[in-house]
Amino acid sequence: MLKNKILTITLIILVTITLVAVILLALAWQFNKSGDVDKDVETTIDEIIESSVDIPEITTNLAGRQFIRISLKIQTDSDQAAEELKKREFQVKNIVIHELSEITQEELEGKAGKQAFESTIQSLLNPLMQSGEIERVYIVSSIIQ
Repeated sequence: MLKNKILTITLIILVTITLVAVILLALAWQFNKSGDVDKDVETTIDEIIESSVDIPEITTNLAGRQFIRISLKIQTDSDQAAEELKKREFQVKNIVIHELSEITQEELEGKAGKQAFESTIQSLLNPLMQSGEIERVYIVSSIIQ
């Protein structure tokens, strides 16, 4: 009977130690993972500008009777991707014109409308890219008349 109690206590202690070790390892792994993300986020403005492409002003009709003049800056993940995107400028313009022709003035109003447009353009351009990807699309000017 005493042997059973000692065995039970020993097993409980071993299980407890194992659980504590697993929790500590999981926490250490999580902190390391968070640290890696912070390193990736630290991109300087010079690096952003070097890997970005300006899309000159596009004038086109919206879904209603209005027309829009819009300029974009597209940030890629590398200089190589930026070079590819410069060569694809005609495709970018085509996609932007097609998307704008389906959007009304009301859909582009406000912060949410502009962010939705930027996200849509990003998601449509990324499949075209062979060397790198689009990280962000910025509207740098827009006038609706």
